Amino acid sequence: MDVIDAWDGRRACLLQEALRMTQEDFAEFVEVSVRTVGKWHSSRNGRPRSDVQKLLDAAYKKASPDARQRFHLLARAGAATHQAQAFRVAVAVVTRDEDVLLVCRRGDDALSWQFPAGTVKPGRAGAVVAVDETRAETGIRCAVRQFLGERVHPKTGVLLEYHLAEYLLGDAENCDPDENSDVAWVPRTQLTRFIPEQHIYPPILEALK
Repeated sequence: MDVIDAWDGRRACLLQEALRMTQEDFAEFVEVSVRTVGKWHSSRNGRPRSDVQKLLDAAYKKASPDARQRFHLLARAGAATHQAQAFRVAVAVVTRDEDVLLVCRRGDDALSWQFPAGTVKPGRAGAVVAVDETRAETGIRCAVRQFLGERVHPKTGVLLEYHLAEYLLGDAENCDPDENSDVAWVPRTQLTRFIPEQHIYPPILEALK
């Protein structure tokens, strides 16, 4: 059996990916808190305590041979993962009274509801990108009121930063039909009907209460 010399946040996240588990399921599998798993996603270079290292060793040993093989394949593809993490995306969580703005993205044979977002290029501030991309995608003008935090997305490995923004003016419309199929104001209380709760950055849910 292969031996892991030392665990860090990146390797822990790769094990979760190899096991094809949610953060909640992985936390139970390793016998740590969901908060701990979240820290591994936000701090990929961080080293867990020695007792947690042992828990990760045990989790790796419990994994099926197929999962361990996927883990090592993912680890060998680390260069591609680090390249993906070089991309930073600014996400705008735009509110208007009791509603929040969403766009419906076109994907590979699937549609998914998301918050407006755009890539942060060198020299640009994330808050500015969040505002500009919201207007470009939806026609809505907004103003950033609060930085909600950032995380490395557990599936894509892209660094996301989240900004809470307030509606100023404009009518919501699909201004980017090549990328999106729809734009809508959604009641805050119904947000999880459009985006699964486990996929939403927790500080967003807290801010929308």
